[in-house]
Amino acid sequence: MRLSEELAWRGFTNQTTFQNPEDVDVPRKLYFGVDPSADSMTIGNLAAAMMVRWFLEYSHEVYLLVGGATGMIGDPDGKKDERELRSAETVRENSEAIIDQYRHLFSGKDLEIVNNADWFAHINYIDFLHEIGKHMPMTQLLDREFVQTRIGEGGSGISYAEFSYSLIQGYDFLHLYREHGVTLQLCGADQWGNSTTGVTLIRKLEAGEAHVYSTPLVINKATGQKFGKSEGGAIWLSPEKTSVYQFYQFWLNVDDEGVIDYMKIYTMLDKSTIEAIAENHAVNPGARSAQKALAREVTDIVHGTKRRESAERVTDVLFGGSNTEELSDEDIAVLAHEIPTALPGNSVIEALTSSGVVSSNGEAKRLLSSGAISVNGEKVYEDRTVRNRDLIKKGKNTFTLITERGES
Repeated sequence: MRLSEELAWRGFTNQTTFQNPEDVDVPRKLYFGVDPSADSMTIGNLAAAMMVRWFLEYSHEVYLLVGGATGMIGDPDGKKDERELRSAETVRENSEAIIDQYRHLFSGKDLEIVNNADWFAHINYIDFLHEIGKHMPMTQLLDREFVQTRIGEGGSGISYAEFSYSLIQGYDFLHLYREHGVTLQLCGADQWGNSTTGVTLIRKLEAGEAHVYSTPLVINKATGQKFGKSEGGAIWLSPEKTSVYQFYQFWLNVDDEGVIDYMKIYTMLDKSTIEAIAENHAVNPGARSAQKALAREVTDIVHGTKRRESAERVTDVLFGGSNTEELSDEDIAVLAHEIPTALPGNSVIEALTSSGVVSSNGEAKRLLSSGAISVNGEKVYEDRTVRNRDLIKKGKNTFTLITERGES
């Protein structure tokens, strides 16, 4: 399969300046930019990163550009209001964290990392206006949709800093073209306008040919909303922001309608493997075999096999009938982070109340007598002392872990 066919089959095809989609089959130097607006990527960012991964697989030479300079302003595209400015220290820390994530995602692959702070630190403002600003027509900048929204009736307005963001990003492309021979920029659909600015500058200042290839935003077919949000907010790649267990659970619970599309985008599984999974899923969607495969593959890519296996064991204890005795100390720590805890030596009633699962002793007694409480999978009707590693379950999905670690 050629790269153009791979990209089309996986759903990575969107707007491009190429006349023929097959032009991506010829290996070239390309870049992909990341705005360090946070100290972690989300799974929305991960989709574009997976597209970049396929270009690497097909022998393109990739430059990852971290926006140490542009991150000081923040991309205004798609934002209704002005961003808050970040300090140089915050941008530096965010950049380092994101670089580490990309190095992990692209482990074993050649990837050149550059930071636009390295060249913008030496650019004189007047020289920039003379060399770059003079060649960029205002109409092209004013026609941008986000600009029209912000300056139109009811808009919040836009600062000169955010208005100039597109021109600054365009210079990145020009710089990489001049210094490294980069002729292609990969981007998400929301970066199309910013990216084509660079194509214009390269054509006008260098009489050169450069191109942009964008991937569409991933949409949750069940809701019609942008994919990657949960009730708690964005799904992050950093385990400090979204725990490995929560990350695994997110993929395990994606909708049946979109699971195969997500598998094409977020995994490196080949076409025949995904088609076989799709056939099994169509026959018995209740088994959720596709979701399990998706959760396994994506969690392996982002967090590694060891952490994914721990998340699986914890999941099996909570929802699959496995016993806590099968968990390692590390697994217990993962479980204690996800559910309420109580100390051993308490009674069932005391554990339920101290963990906050019930509001009073009376409520706990009523639940016990009605058979709504189980300990380690067995229903209990009378109060008793609980031991370390006991798992109390109330109803279908409310748990309390008994652990010497105390409350998490």
